[in-house]
Amino acid sequence: MTAAGGQFDYVVVGSGAGGGPVAANLAEAGHRVLLLEAGLDPEDDDYQVPAFHGRASEHPDMSWPFYVRHFDDQAQQERDEKYVPEHDGVLYPRSGTLGGCTAHNAMITMYPHDADWNGIAEATGDPSWRADRMRQWFERLESCGYKSRPRMLPRHPWLARLFAVLPLLSEKYVNRSRHGFDGWLHTSLADPALAIGDGQVRRLLKHAAGTSLIDFLGRPLTLVEGLHSAVDPNDWRVRNCPEGLWQIPLAVREGRRNGTRERIRDVAQRFPDRLVVRTGALVTHVLFAEGTPDGAEPVAVGVEYLPQEHAYRADPHADQGPAREPVQVRVRREVILAGGAFNTPQLLQLSGIGPRAELERFGIPCRVDLPGVGANLQDRYEVGVVTRMRTDFTLLEGLTFTPPAAGEDGDPGYVQWRQGKGVYTTNGALLGIVRRSSPDLESPDLFVFGLPARFTGYYPGYSSALAQQSCVFTWAVLKAHTVNRAGTVRLRSADPRDTPDIRFRYFEEGDDAASADIDAVVTGIEAARSIMNCLPDDVEAELVPGEDVRTREELRGFVRDQAWGHHASCTAAMGRRSDPGAVLDGRFRVHGTQRLRVVDASVFPRIPGFFIVTAIYMAAEKASAAILADASLPPHPPSRPDLRQVLDRLPHPRKPIRPAVIRPSEAQETR
Repeated sequence: MTAAGGQFDYVVVGSGAGGGPVAANLAEAGHRVLLLEAGLDPEDDDYQVPAFHGRASEHPDMSWPFYVRHFDDQAQQERDEKYVPEHDGVLYPRSGTLGGCTAHNAMITMYPHDADWNGIAEATGDPSWRADRMRQWFERLESCGYKSRPRMLPRHPWLARLFAVLPLLSEKYVNRSRHGFDGWLHTSLADPALAIGDGQVRRLLKHAAGTSLIDFLGRPLTLVEGLHSAVDPNDWRVRNCPEGLWQIPLAVREGRRNGTRERIRDVAQRFPDRLVVRTGALVTHVLFAEGTPDGAEPVAVGVEYLPQEHAYRADPHADQGPAREPVQVRVRREVILAGGAFNTPQLLQLSGIGPRAELERFGIPCRVDLPGVGANLQDRYEVGVVTRMRTDFTLLEGLTFTPPAAGEDGDPGYVQWRQGKGVYTTNGALLGIVRRSSPDLESPDLFVFGLPARFTGYYPGYSSALAQQSCVFTWAVLKAHTVNRAGTVRLRSADPRDTPDIRFRYFEEGDDAASADIDAVVTGIEAARSIMNCLPDDVEAELVPGEDVRTREELRGFVRDQAWGHHASCTAAMGRRSDPGAVLDGRFRVHGTQRLRVVDASVFPRIPGFFIVTAIYMAAEKASAAILADASLPPHPPSRPDLRQVLDRLPHPRKPIRPAVIRPSEAQETR
């Protein structure tokens, strides 16, 4: 059975941060690629306006609201105020749409720590994962919009290192920052004038820095280019993010969200015969070659999917009727799974790859017994320290954080956004603080960022509550490099339309017996409180955790009960074949199979960096090169800029590219 229009070289399942770039790169390199996305492709202001990212995460036409267990213990689980009894879990927003979770994330684009990459190199025995060799993939994907393009862009890591030790060469001539300037992901920094124009915010930032901002940065904030050089966490020279105050790079272009969706559309428009995108296509299992001899590795030859909108039951509009007749697509080269940390292990298990005992529970024949599939689930921990201020933030005056009604111009922020400026061009977060929770840690593990809103985690309707009060400030405390690795993603049934059973097993219920994670979060809360204690004339009261939660033990209880996460990962981890928990090798190939790879958040052995999307983007670029190398074709070299690329760099409004996307009802398949 083949798809309409002929055979495909590759099929990519999932269009998020992993699958979208891989599909686009393979098509650009000359291959015919089918990209299957179970969601659809709506787009409105909730997607485009950066400040509306909370609304995007609950958009009924884009969201897949999963419900997960933080604890197996029911009494402990019910202590979380975000617990929803009718769903027996806590809301975990995911996106079922073109671009996956890049369609609703907060667009934070921060480079991971060197230790993250070196750890993968050690786990896999593959030196190409070493930190000094991984920077090339960031340079390839980024189009940095907040630094001037140097006149020399060294293309090889050894050249970059040579130039870095020549201090007499000005940054004007040499790319010592090792930013990328010709990639597909556009990055920017929020205008600092937005923050410093509000007196209350200025005082917050002053005390967050621990000194005056001029002393901290070495120059006034009005010197924008100097600010960028001083507080850019993605500069190669400060790639391990020393402790201190930093601006937050965003995947925002001319005031609008940009990411995987735009990359897919661009390539599909330029190469419509190579990149075919089908939405409303829920893949149910991987197809393997028949007649494989006993003892031989199964060979992936395609996938089967349901050509049905709203087929998956996480979809708010889920079709509760019978499934439509499935469609089979076969490929000449490889199948690449990129469904994310929840759906990729689910699909592997449905295809007979995973823990044998789990598969046999549901009558699924075990093709490859891989205990690591769906194990090793990891996440950040996050809590909010919420304070009511004595006066409203002038920064928010007149802003509603909602799109205008039909025929209306919208609030002042929306009017500014249409001009590519103002608060709505940001994700709402002000400067972030990076620090270690303990001085003996190799890399900083706390990222504390402030936003003028109330944010205490995810629950149904949370996005509407974010902008209800203009006198509330939240320090969000994020704990990275978590110790706990005890979470699991297991099948709930053999029905591919059902969501899996997701259990994180937080803190002591997992494998963090020493409570290192919970103590680190408490340290972050104390750091946030110390800032607010310096502002008695501005602060009226602490709302969360609250004035009655004072001691470290009381704070531990608060964190245990109320923490959440939003970077699920590591459920199909890379590692040596001898590692019983490993699922993939260092080239993303599923152990014990042929022509089957995984490229998404599930591939990491340990959760990387502060915000995971940049690491996934880099992994996708690396995976693309590995796939092309295995196809006996060299990775496509950086080409000379064409007219489109030149025009893209000019400061003019850009209309979104929307190539034709095949809907299930339009696809003529041979069954």
